[in-house]
Amino acid sequence: MKSNVYSQTVTVVGGGLAGSEAAWQLATKGIHVLLYEMRPLSLTPAHQTGKFAELVCSNSLGADALTSPGGILKAEMRKMKSLIMDCADHSSVPAGNALAVDREIFADLVTEKISTHPLISVERKNCISIPEGPSIIATGPLTSPVFSQELSSLTGGEYLYFFDAVAPVILLESLDMDKAFWGGRYGRGNDYLNCPMNEDEYGVFLEALVSAQVAPRHEFERDLRYFEGCLPIEIIASRGKDTLRFGPLKPVGLPDPSTGREAFAVVQLRQDNREGTLYNMVGFQTNLKWGEQERVLRMIPALAHAEFARLGVMHRNIYVNAPMVLDQYLRLKARTDVFLAGQITGVEGYMESSAMGLVAGLNMAAFLMDRDMLRWPRETAIGSLMNYLSDADPESFRPMNVNLGILPKLEMKIRKRPERCQAVAERASAALDCFISSLD
Repeated sequence: MKSNVYSQTVTVVGGGLAGSEAAWQLATKGIHVLLYEMRPLSLTPAHQTGKFAELVCSNSLGADALTSPGGILKAEMRKMKSLIMDCADHSSVPAGNALAVDREIFADLVTEKISTHPLISVERKNCISIPEGPSIIATGPLTSPVFSQELSSLTGGEYLYFFDAVAPVILLESLDMDKAFWGGRYGRGNDYLNCPMNEDEYGVFLEALVSAQVAPRHEFERDLRYFEGCLPIEIIASRGKDTLRFGPLKPVGLPDPSTGREAFAVVQLRQDNREGTLYNMVGFQTNLKWGEQERVLRMIPALAHAEFARLGVMHRNIYVNAPMVLDQYLRLKARTDVFLAGQITGVEGYMESSAMGLVAGLNMAAFLMDRDMLRWPRETAIGSLMNYLSDADPESFRPMNVNLGILPKLEMKIRKRPERCQAVAERASAALDCFISSLD
């Protein structure tokens, strides 16, 4: 380590999951951190305290078994000595195969660790501009309007988003291809996977859709207005029996090759990643509860056994178009001493956000030490998230959580999902062990 590293201070803006993790990683490398957190002087509509890493939604951090992508990510973060994982493990409560925490104990643990570290200084202040010098921005989905404007000016306003309307994404290999066909409307190309329904199937699907439970809105999201071009699928369906058939489920120009005739309704799927393992449901942005989404969407014949890499969401969010704005290390292309961390990078989920805090902290340390920044193995969950952020199509970029679809395929096909995840986990663990050894 060069001696001048100790003379530099990194400013971290935001004391949530990602900001706390980034600050911790820097401090454990011997680097001074100035951590700005505006709470409790200025509370967001969702937060109630000034504690670091306060969880404002569920107390569940997701699946923790190696038979799930979320469990693979957590195992990797434990190996990387993540602060968030350590505090979560020490505040866990019974939740089956998931990792859930006592949110008060969890936030208290993170706050104590951050506040008592000799290399971390905390300043309770509403940061209204991008700091000078090396900085990590981890302001989260509720970034203040003033700071958002600053970030917009730096990244380019067209690459900063404030509302997230996401359609479900499905693993291609989980679809029933005997009940679907490839083709474009009016024979133009072969890029879409079409899932036909007859009148009876459509009727059952429609009834389930309009009666399904909608996810509750947070108080700070209740004033959101839908755009007509981005309506939830359940809102369109509620306007009449045939509104979907004249909209996203329009069958015109899509004859089924098995019958030579147009179906009563057609759901179209479009490729969502370069590998062609993930397909999104065209026009299916939705605000249904996640369990309801799985139940209702599996009523579409070709989707009866669908595995969902991402379920639909419609909520307030702020994130950048990562492939356009960030380099492969989470560093702003417009300013190379500023890294982004957490949900603002374009990941979705508590642990994914924490992982990006870990990555940003370690890369900032390497940057200050004039070392090569980290290239995470593609086989790992962290590496696959990083690959998605840098290589996704900028035209269709949306936040992503960890899932099998973004991890490289296994050499041999394993049909059962838990066994497939276990094999992916073993491969990821071996790759991460080699990666960690290379850092020594």
